Amino acid sequence: MFIDDSVRLRHMLDAAREAISFAQNRTRSDLDNDRMLTLSLVKCVEIIGEAASRITNQRQNELPQIPWAQIIGMRNRLIHGYYDIKLDLVWDTIT
Repeated sequence: MFIDDSVRLRHMLDAAREAISFAQNRTRSDLDNDRMLTLSLVKCVEIIGEAASRITNQRQNELPQIPWAQIIGMRNRLIHGYYDIKLDLVWDTIT
């Protein structure tokens, strides 16, 4: 199924908004004590990165203010390094 860039950008924005909402009124230490919060935030960042990785090169070039490589790289790190997630980095990225 073909999904165009505008839909993928919407997925990125929706996941970012959800992550910000989940983190609202929370602190970094909550990630150490609330597994559901941690998994929710990590999943949001993964969705953002996955959607970013499927945006066409042409569209990425039209939006140079977005750090595409870093977003996609973070997704890859979370997926493939699931056993060693740096929660400080996840928290700082979202907040």
